[in-house]
Amino acid sequence: MGPQSTEVETPRLAAAKIGSDVGLLLAKLHATGSLLNNKALADYGLRERSFSVLTLACSGLEPTQRELADFLSLDPSQVVSLVDDLEHRGLVKRAQGKQDRRAKIIVSTAEGRRIHNKARAALEVCEQTQLAALSEEENVQLRALLKKALWG
Repeated sequence: MGPQSTEVETPRLAAAKIGSDVGLLLAKLHATGSLLNNKALADYGLRERSFSVLTLACSGLEPTQRELADFLSLDPSQVVSLVDDLEHRGLVKRAQGKQDRRAKIIVSTAEGRRIHNKARAALEVCEQTQLAALSEEENVQLRALLKKALWG
């Protein structure tokens, strides 16, 4: 996807030094993305956090609740609540870990995978909308730079 003609005007206050701060730029990008994402996810009874848990449950990586909390930078109690809700809806289940039988892993159900596929498609549209000003090459570069900044 190349740049589209629907450009957003740069706010006047972006000329201030804070307008170049990485923290502010990431926070604003996340905030606007969250609004779009949560609106699209509402059709599936999900929000960004519950969708993230469902996505990882669908990944085949069989994450534990502790791994989910660490990866998503959430308090473990928040993850328990999210998993409880998804489990109650029949989208995920807790299962005995294969590596450590004491640890519970979170895996998706068939219904969870069905809902996830539909919600994922809706979020891809949101992402295309939010990043419409970037070329395909810039989009790939943005992802690579963010991953590098996070994980080296």
